[in-house]
Amino acid sequence: MNHKRILLKLGGEALSGKGQFGIEPAAMAYLADEIERVRKLSTEIALVIGGGNFWRGNDPYAQSIDRSTADYMGMLATVINALALQDALEKRGIETRVQSAIEMRAIAEPYIRRRAMRHLEKGRVVIFAAGTGNPFFTTDTAAALRATEIEAEVLLKATKVDGVYDKDPLKFQDAKKFERLSFRDALMMEGVRVMDDAAFAICGEHHLPIIVLDFSTPGAIERAVRGEKIGTLISD
Repeated sequence: MNHKRILLKLGGEALSGKGQFGIEPAAMAYLADEIERVRKLSTEIALVIGGGNFWRGNDPYAQSIDRSTADYMGMLATVINALALQDALEKRGIETRVQSAIEMRAIAEPYIRRRAMRHLEKGRVVIFAAGTGNPFFTTDTAAALRATEIEAEVLLKATKVDGVYDKDPLKFQDAKKFERLSFRDALMMEGVRVMDDAAFAICGEHHLPIIVLDFSTPGAIERAVRGEKIGTLISD
């Protein structure tokens, strides 16, 4: 059976394509097409998108300024990405709403849980921007929080690799892929960072499964929504 409601977590790098900065039109079009395929399954879709294609917290300059200021700058980068993705989806006839955790009423709705759920029930795609609205929390944590709040059935973590490995598969040919992990196992893994501890804690406490998959594989998101075995499942 198809999942009825999902939250898709995308890194900002998904929009930069082969580049490392900004938004690449081809990458944006690809993501919009993948989301459109899922919409045709009558699945309610919410998204949280990062801002790494504009601002990275581990860059030397970001680390040289006040942490709270750097985090707020990152939140604003996510708003840029959310608006760009909204535009791409609406050009395909998909009604979309951007809700921001930092109020900016001229360009986005404020985040209101009940309003977000109502949009989803009406078939609109909802993009959550500006993280949690607070510094010191990642967009992974924001994704876990929003997924729990809107009662999503699963959190899809879209990355550059097709699951969780015991070491970086882009560097080590003998890396072993896990088809399934418990929250505890994922937390205890050394040298492999899937999501931050706060995100795992939220998902674990609320029994929200996570599927880690490769967004660059056409149809991967759709297959996960259909309930097919893909990527790595992290659950109880």
